[in-house]
Amino acid sequence: MKSFQVQTQTRNQLVDITAQVQEALRELGATDGVCTVFCPHTTAAITINENADPDVCRDWLENLNRLVPAHQDYYRHGEGNSDSHVKSSLVGASEQVIVENGKLQLGTWQSIYFAEFDGSRTRTVHIKFVST
Repeated sequence: MKSFQVQTQTRNQLVDITAQVQEALRELGATDGVCTVFCPHTTAAITINENADPDVCRDWLENLNRLVPAHQDYYRHGEGNSDSHVKSSLVGASEQVIVENGKLQLGTWQSIYFAEFDGSRTRTVHIKFVST
């Protein structure tokens, strides 16, 4: 397993971590198998989405914020980040990607994103490679 840190700048943010994941696979000596990208935080997540147009990330975050708005009077959690916990559960803590010849088998326009919902913070991402 390999881990690395992600520094976020805003409360809700997508950070492209594809290069860091690929580097972790290189360091692990990965060849053919499956890579799990895991986020051990309850107010953040991992997702795969388009990397060509930055408006996709902006639109994605805007829609998620409309689905799960911050600071609602019906939230009970005392830390003021109930929406962050819900968003994290909706998006999910991990993604799996096929690895062939040491390379992530992502689509032409795909990247792996760390999704921050309670930033700014320094977060950890774990990479686990299993060969086939």
